[in-house]
Amino acid sequence: MSVAFTYRAKSPLGKIIEGSIQGESEAEVVARLKRDGLLPLEVQAEEEEESEGISLFRRVRRSELIYATNQLAILTEAGISLAPALAAAIEEERNSHLKSILEEVKTRVEGGEDLSAALARHDDVFDQVYVALVRAGEKTGALGEMLVRVAASLQAEHETRGKIRAAMIYPCVMLAVAIGVTIFLLTFVLPKFVPVFETRHMELPTITKVVLRVSDVVTHNYPYLLGAVGAFVATWWALKQSEAGRAGLDRLRLALPVIGAIYRKIILCRCVRILGTMLGAGVPLLEAVELTGDAAANSLHKQAWEAVKRDLVEGKSLGDAMRRQNVFPRILIQMVAAGEATGKLDQVLVKMATFYDRELETAVKTAVSLIEPAMIIVMGGVVGTIGLALLLPIFSLSRPG
Repeated sequence: MSVAFTYRAKSPLGKIIEGSIQGESEAEVVARLKRDGLLPLEVQAEEEEESEGISLFRRVRRSELIYATNQLAILTEAGISLAPALAAAIEEERNSHLKSILEEVKTRVEGGEDLSAALARHDDVFDQVYVALVRAGEKTGALGEMLVRVAASLQAEHETRGKIRAAMIYPCVMLAVAIGVTIFLLTFVLPKFVPVFETRHMELPTITKVVLRVSDVVTHNYPYLLGAVGAFVATWWALKQSEAGRAGLDRLRLALPVIGAIYRKIILCRCVRILGTMLGAGVPLLEAVELTGDAAANSLHKQAWEAVKRDLVEGKSLGDAMRRQNVFPRILIQMVAAGEATGKLDQVLVKMATFYDRELETAVKTAVSLIEPAMIIVMGGVVGTIGLALLLPIFSLSRPG
């Protein structure tokens, strides 16, 4: 199990560096520091109480990362050197976890380490794509411009997620209300009428018998129902831990009606934007394709990008390599081939990302417009059925004789 260690070490320039690092043991941490060119002076495991502070208190929101990246981009483009720019970002940062990370990054940069290498130590905040873009900016001497690209890419993805969340809020609220109302009627309202029906010794309609039976099952067997829900969640979690299970879940997501098409567009939009941004930043094609596959967040698409990379190594063009995979739309393959022919592949990919972003927004709106009336009909049908099951016996009781 990985544990947090604090350390003091000396850089090749003789500067004392302090920070924290995750490792399995003290020996492993010492070895990693030496590999990084540092001379360990002191390594100590953090207190358990401190190292457990993960969860919400150690979480860095995407908006906070975008804000910090934008600050660094503006300051470095204005000609301010990296260490003072980091100091200014640290001063403005309100998230304590991100602030401590930036402080460690600043210390390492002052000790002579590259910004990309310092950021790579915190892969829970700065992913591989982020680090690769920063590294490319360092190589070309245009770090400020590259940070602007990184912030723009993060912002575009953040806005896409925000649109999807905003569109799904109403259907999710409706679903929660429908489930809550149904449970309330089955567990609280219906049982109140059972004694009335029993004292009258009346023959109940079939629909009333069915609904009362469902109410009885829910009321008296809720521990088993909760256990079934728990077993489902545990099974889902267990499947996500294995490669074969993740592949199966990914296939299921892509095969779902309506939602599958949206999920496919989300993946394409993300992959195309990342690939275009990295190529425009000067990241080598093979590295860009590999990182794009890692960022796909879908095992099937990752396998497709890995196959594309193998074909590129064999000398095929990107368009031809993508044509051999059935996960890429024909229009994307045609545009990639055109971009390769004109030497403007990065610009074409960025424009395609914008196109897929609009397509995704339209698909989400269409899905919501279909889901909302369907949920209203289902909710009305459930409540109406329960209401009818109650009213029919009451009407029978109210008849004279």
